[in-house]
Amino acid sequence: MNALNGERNIGWVPDSGFQLRKAGVQFDAVRVDGEAGRRLADLMEELVGGEPGPVVTEANGRRGVYFFVPPGSTAHRCWPREVTILNATRNRVSYVPVPALEGRTWPLSWRYPPTAPDRFVHTLILISAAESLLYSGRDR
Repeated sequence: MNALNGERNIGWVPDSGFQLRKAGVQFDAVRVDGEAGRRLADLMEELVGGEPGPVVTEANGRRGVYFFVPPGSTAHRCWPREVTILNATRNRVSYVPVPALEGRTWPLSWRYPPTAPDRFVHTLILISAAESLLYSGRDR
């Protein structure tokens, strides 16, 4: 166990590199790709006055931004079409890439690392921010 993760006692974060974790167990996740995801992370930081909860960015491919929310909090909610929901529901299993808190984790990195095992991005604030950002400039 690396020292940083040991101090925070966050069991779903790997000790080194990165691993896929099953969504819906210890967290659900919301992914927004590209520049829209980065703008959404900036907006979340602004809305909550600092660190919004665990957020991971991806440096290649779709350049996804993953927002970690409480398990079970993404289902049965209306999300903008640009948002990908990663959870576990009937007949569906999703896996989320989770990097270690330090060391070699490329292409993933923590934009906002987790600070406690039960500290997540607030789902309702995230939905509102996503709607505000992603719906602006297009018809609903």
